Amino acid sequence: MIISESYFAVSLLTFVNMINYMDRYVIAAVLPQVKSFYDLNDKQGGLLQTVFILSYMLMAPIFGYLGDRYSRKYLMAGGIFFWSLMTVISSLVPSHHAGTFFFFRALIGVGEASYSAISPTLISDFFTGTMRTKMLGIFYLAIPVGSGFGYVAGAELASIFDNWKYSLRLTPFLGLLSTFLMIFFLQEPPRGHSDGVQKVEKSNIESDLKYFATVPSYIWSSIGFTCVCFTSGSLAWWAPTYVILATKALRDTQQSLTSVTDESINLIFGCIITFAGIAGVIFGTLSAQHLRLKTDKADPLICSGSVFASVPFIFASLFFAPSSPVLTWICITFGITLLCINWTLVADMLLYLIVPHRRSFAQSIQIMFSHLFGDATSPYIVGIISDAIKNEKNPTNMNQAMSLQYALYINCFVLVLGGVAFLYTSFFIAKDQERTKALMKGNRSRSNSTTQTDVTNEVLSSPQLPSARLKMFQPQLDREEDTAHLVA
Repeated sequence: MIISESYFAVSLLTFVNMINYMDRYVIAAVLPQVKSFYDLNDKQGGLLQTVFILSYMLMAPIFGYLGDRYSRKYLMAGGIFFWSLMTVISSLVPSHHAGTFFFFRALIGVGEASYSAISPTLISDFFTGTMRTKMLGIFYLAIPVGSGFGYVAGAELASIFDNWKYSLRLTPFLGLLSTFLMIFFLQEPPRGHSDGVQKVEKSNIESDLKYFATVPSYIWSSIGFTCVCFTSGSLAWWAPTYVILATKALRDTQQSLTSVTDESINLIFGCIITFAGIAGVIFGTLSAQHLRLKTDKADPLICSGSVFASVPFIFASLFFAPSSPVLTWICITFGITLLCINWTLVADMLLYLIVPHRRSFAQSIQIMFSHLFGDATSPYIVGIISDAIKNEKNPTNMNQAMSLQYALYINCFVLVLGGVAFLYTSFFIAKDQERTKALMKGNRSRSNSTTQTDVTNEVLSSPQLPSARLKMFQPQLDREEDTAHLVA
């Protein structure tokens, strides 16, 4: 594989990941205008994000299954084109057709699912070891950058054209450009290329799911990541609106307070998301590389520690908003930075815990699970709680801000559960990683020598490797690891 091809692929995939998250969060930047235009309450405003995530997560396993068997670049290119088209169409829906707007927002999730479920597996086939972690770090930097650009671009375009619908008309152009580049310039590597797997095993849905069930660290890391998604999803959707309401409530009580526009709050929030995401991903990547030299439990321990540490900052950011916006911005910066540490590490864990020919499907199952119980439901749940608390007979800014504040406190409890799940992952991860190495070793042996067929079949069919079997492969694994260290 030519080096320039691999770096071009990472650059293109990172760019698409950026516009993916821009497209996802431009609506959050103009949510008050959207609610007013379609006459939506808080529950319906949260549901707007939920329908998008629901279609996204339901389609992810389908694309993940196809991604393990068919051309990945054409599946991704088709999905990018589809979501770009649906985004443009959704911006044309009139105010008396709110249901139609919800429908097209749901269809956007179908297109995005094709990309998100497949793209990390391409990176894993270009790189391995420390270099894979670095490239995944670059890839996931696009999430905070794209999310931040989404808030900024959404607010600015709506302000420039005096119409929130123009916030939806930038990413489709970038999506069409990405489709062209992907079809004509992206080189797709063979599955398992970087891991030395020459022969890809055939499997079906039933056998894949049974295999995933035998990898406890994959299951528990997915649960931990779901808790992170729950919090990040609800904050990304509701935090700008909450801070806007809290700032207006503060201005109502302090007439001398300088007026702050909705656009400036979205700009600040977008900058915080961008900075915190970049800092979190970089810190997570570097700390993992350092701590892995000391323990094979580094990744889940870093994830667990960062999630636990984020709880007081998230709580403080919500608590201080009605009285001190500056403290809110400081606390939310630290809180989101700590949450962003998980992105690269969770993806990297999946790639070294799952064999190459099952990674896309495993990625899609994780996407489905984390969104179903995470950011697909959290904006809606927060909206329901807010509406239940809110005093509709006294719709002041303070009343609306306090109802959202109490609803968003649920994130602190969810994050504690996430920290526990990542901590539990650390008990299994070393054993699961060694098992995956042995499975890939068996796959390489079968492709290179027919005399090893029976032994390899025994390894591949075993849900848990006894130590005696693992020792048969240990000398070869040790030599491979020594070679990898020398290359690095």
